[in-house]
Amino acid sequence: MTRWGILATGHIAGRFVEDLGSLPDAEVVAVGSRSLPSAQAFADRYGIPRAYGTWQELAADADLDVVYVATPHSAHHLATMTCLDAGRAVLCEKPFTLDLATTTELIEAARARDLFLMEAMWMRCNPTILRVLELIADGAIGEVTTVRADFGLAGPFPPEHRLRARELGGGALLDLGVYPVSLAYLLLGRPDEVRAWAKIGPEGVDENTGIVLGYGSGAVATLTCGLVGGTPTTAAITGTRGRIELPGPFFRPGGFTLLRTGAEAETVVAEQTGGGYQYEAAEVQRCLRAGLRESPLVPHAATLDVMSLLDTIRTQIGVTYT
Repeated sequence: MTRWGILATGHIAGRFVEDLGSLPDAEVVAVGSRSLPSAQAFADRYGIPRAYGTWQELAADADLDVVYVATPHSAHHLATMTCLDAGRAVLCEKPFTLDLATTTELIEAARARDLFLMEAMWMRCNPTILRVLELIADGAIGEVTTVRADFGLAGPFPPEHRLRARELGGGALLDLGVYPVSLAYLLLGRPDEVRAWAKIGPEGVDENTGIVLGYGSGAVATLTCGLVGGTPTTAAITGTRGRIELPGPFFRPGGFTLLRTGAEAETVVAEQTGGGYQYEAAEVQRCLRAGLRESPLVPHAATLDVMSLLDTIRTQIGVTYT
């Protein structure tokens, strides 16, 4: 049985705990927040035995095998470091931190302490996405030449909303754009060229962003993210011998369509249950049982490379978080 601690009490933390209930070898034993009443209310709602009013108290709980960090982006670094300093393995929500420098600090800290650490990029653990990768590796669509993906929310979001708060890492890029960028990286690796443009809102964060990634192979990724209009949140992966289309939301698809050149379209329906968070949790538990310090599905190198890309894009569009 893997004993989980939950750090934060927001919406995503609740959804994660609900999905943990589908894993027979997972148990949530503690929750921590900066507010004891908030932690206690969360514990009461989900039947969690212990509630703590500080992150330090949660991290000090020796009964925990791993802590799931679900704070806003701006607190990921401090929350995760608090847990690592206490000797706890960590699954930290995406984006891992606000920039490459602090992401590197966390990964180096985990390695120095010989602790497991993983970014909660659930898309990389999703069985449908893994099946798509298998098909591509088997040559189902030939060599990948183009990746297209979008993630836009309709809003409107008031000025006080976290997505507009620069100090919280707000804007479309880190919250939404991390998915299209991660998909392109998963399929094509590090690009040779990065070009980005964005409409910057009055709070100083990106409201609508376009990204083009170019590769030495000739492949191109065209990606968008935004807070000013609901997009299909779909993706298409085109190769020299066909195409794979992922319906929305592409990062947790209900299936996909495989269109091989000269053949009838093949529709694959995913056999998935729950909200999708259980797959990343199961991967964490598998790694812990195997004594691994990082996941082969979500390796540290991928987290560092994607954060480096996000830094480059941010520089080009002129967004800072300080």
